Amino acid sequence: MDFSSGWKKLDASPEQVFDFIADLRNVGELMPEQVVNWQADADRCSFTIKGMASLNMRVDERRHPQLLRLVADGKTPFEFELLVHLRPLNKLTEVMVELQAELNAMMALMVKRPMQHLVNHIADKLTQQPF
Repeated sequence: MDFSSGWKKLDASPEQVFDFIADLRNVGELMPEQVVNWQADADRCSFTIKGMASLNMRVDERRHPQLLRLVADGKTPFEFELLVHLRPLNKLTEVMVELQAELNAMMALMVKRPMQHLVNHIADKLTQQPF
């Protein structure tokens, strides 16, 4: 199942945005309040989604300055990847956050709304960052 934020405009260069998100210590600032116990280094993070699950992610691909790809790391309730796409737009940047998850029908019903909220929230918080 795929979830996407749609493209959002940022008042920063793709390089500035990429440099910020490529360090997972910064990504914690973009998470909604339901994400707690955020722990990260530059390449890996772990966190808990209240009432749902504890998850771990690691950077799988950094394509400067256009793509950051994070994947599930270790034992997780389902396989997923989180992608942050960046593209230049005049002197601005457009960003789209995408979550691809392998979910069974029951799990999809339970997490559809929170997952969509997550990608929208991350994209919205990026637009508010002072780059």
